Amino acid sequence: MKRMGMIFRAKANKALDRAEDPRETLDYSYQKQLELLQKVRRGVADVATSRKRLELQLNQLQGQSSKLEDQGRKALALGREDLAREALSRRAALQQQVTDLETQHTTLQGEEEKLTLAAQRLQAKVDAFRTKKETIKATYTAAQAQTRIGEAFSGISEEMGDVGLAIQRAEDKTQQMQARAGAIDELLASGALDDPTGTAKDDIAAELDRISGGTDVELELQRMKAELAGGSTQQQAIEGGSRDAAQQQSSQSPHRFDKS
Repeated sequence: MKRMGMIFRAKANKALDRAEDPRETLDYSYQKQLELLQKVRRGVADVATSRKRLELQLNQLQGQSSKLEDQGRKALALGREDLAREALSRRAALQQQVTDLETQHTTLQGEEEKLTLAAQRLQAKVDAFRTKKETIKATYTAAQAQTRIGEAFSGISEEMGDVGLAIQRAEDKTQQMQARAGAIDELLASGALDDPTGTAKDDIAAELDRISGGTDVELELQRMKAELAGGSTQQQAIEGGSRDAAQQQSSQSPHRFDKS
């Protein structure tokens, strides 16, 4: 189980590393810093609001204290020492509240200054991180583009690898078809395969046909010579008969002219 867990974590880490885009990680980190800066600013605003509320309470208590002091003086002037004492007693209680509120106001003011300074420092860090983030993203994008161009030129990219495999398969099929065509031609020439069209013959059949053709030509030539020899004798006999007939006709021709 421990080994399986290690293998699973290793594969998951590898898959996450393959799926991780540094640019997206930087943008996410920047977003988180902005959220933190917003929280700090909200805290500064809350502290400032509390400080302002204390200031209002202090002003109100100080106004009541001044009013009680005036009332005590008026009562003492009228001879009402008891009322003057009561007014001064209330004023003393209010003064204690004023002191406590002033202490709280000083504390809140210090916290507000600290938070304001922290917000300013955080703002500076966020601005610096944003500049560095954009620089890293631009560098990463340029390196990625350069890597893809290099892979394309070298033919090791996934897309170019698919093209290379397609070309290789096409060349293999072409060579296979060329080899098959050559083999069929050789088999037809050797007579191992019959050609249904009768156009292809092997070397032996071609030689036999040539010899047979030559013999037939010789026989046909002898026959034609014999026919020509026989034809010449008959022609001479025909020509002789024609001359005799012509002579007879010429001997009879004057008698026909006399009758006319």
